[in-house]
Amino acid sequence: MDYTKKQKEVALFAKALSHPARIKILEILNNQSCCYSGDMAEILPIARSTLSQHLKELKECGLIQGEINPPKIKYCINRDAWKNAKKQMTDFFENKQ
Repeated sequence: MDYTKKQKEVALFAKALSHPARIKILEILNNQSCCYSGDMAEILPIARSTLSQHLKELKECGLIQGEINPPKIKYCINRDAWKNAKKQMTDFFENKQ
């Protein structure tokens, strides 16, 4: 079965939002301009390796972007993707095709 681009995008965003740690990460990043992964590790009650996996998932779907400044990585919300995700999810829940 073929799926539309919109269906694939909604599924990708839904998968990214499917874990409470990723929701918390997005809340942190949405409430400030950017944050270093080390600072998030101090806030969240998860191992750094687990945090890295969650950041990778959010980055792969485009909701966040990272800037590497060795030895730190700074993450920010990708505002364009954030707006797109909001629209796609709103359209989905309002049953707009």
